[in-house]
Amino acid sequence: MTRGPERSEAPTGRVLFLSHSHPFGAFRVGSHHYARVLAQRGWDVTHLSTPISLVHRLTGRVDRQGHALVPSHPQRDDDGVLQIVPRTILPAPMSTSRVAGLLAREGVAGEFDAVLIDQPLLWDPSVRSLSDRVIYRPTDLYPDGLKNALQRRILGAVDGVVATSGEVLRGLGDIRMPSLVLENGADAARFAAPEAQGRPRAARCVYVGALDDRFDWEQVDAWARSRPDVEFVIAGPGAGPPGGVPSNVELIGAIAYADVPALLHTARVGLLPLSDHPLNAGRSPMKLYEYLAAGLAVIARQTPGITGASENGVEVYTDRGDADAALGRALQHPSPNTAGERAASEASWERKTDALEGFIRAVPRRNA
Repeated sequence: MTRGPERSEAPTGRVLFLSHSHPFGAFRVGSHHYARVLAQRGWDVTHLSTPISLVHRLTGRVDRQGHALVPSHPQRDDDGVLQIVPRTILPAPMSTSRVAGLLAREGVAGEFDAVLIDQPLLWDPSVRSLSDRVIYRPTDLYPDGLKNALQRRILGAVDGVVATSGEVLRGLGDIRMPSLVLENGADAARFAAPEAQGRPRAARCVYVGALDDRFDWEQVDAWARSRPDVEFVIAGPGAGPPGGVPSNVELIGAIAYADVPALLHTARVGLLPLSDHPLNAGRSPMKLYEYLAAGLAVIARQTPGITGASENGVEVYTDRGDADAALGRALQHPSPNTAGERAASEASWERKTDALEGFIRAVPRRNA
């Protein structure tokens, strides 16, 4: 059953997010934004992220510099969200630590009006005891492996599902509980360009995000070689290209989230060069609306969740054969992209939170 947006007149209560990512690195994810907006609206919000284990530190999966940025004790941020990043010996879910125990250890009472979990690795039976309204918020496809097994357990125990794309919801199979597709949005006000930057921008394309196997380096190389007069800036953590890059491609590494808007305001087009990785089918890239909010046109690989909207400056391609033409259309779109800015404002996190609040309140309580 799919429910539409419904804004409560008096949003109050306690809510717990069990998230795959903490907010102390270069990225912000959907749970961070929902937590922020709900806290600003008067909710008592706790955000617990995947624990940092000793094993991850010893094996280098969490580097020393990144670990130093993460507080070792609960910290209430500027928006009023209580941020908890537990420390454990073993990684989740190998650890004997349970979510209820991690909260108790930090002095946080486990009686919430709602729990929203997007990290399957954080699932354990104690989660069900924390609230009579537990909602699964899958953000990716898990076709096999440990996360798939945990996801099946989650679906057998929760009261509702909020998926970030239609493809992710379909990937859950036949579920018989309240459900909602709520795609990612943008912090439109943060990314909006100053009015003084209303002049057309130079032929510059930018990508900000992870550089993993979902990123198509070959496509970036092809674009750069076919358009030597266009500058391409690639920002983000991860492995570099398998070979060299043309001279008009600049690799600047990871940048702080606070610095992303200023970088985007220097560019004309935002890039979403998705690879053939099958999990890209379920993505709802937050960067799409952040690019638009910053006044960029967008060029993206077409997926079930990303379709073209030329009137808003969103151009898509299907393969190498039509990718260059799509980029040409994006470069020719009026700059700054005011139509895209308006579309991004319609997908603001405030509007997304309206829908999430309405869904939370509509899901029947387990013990009601």
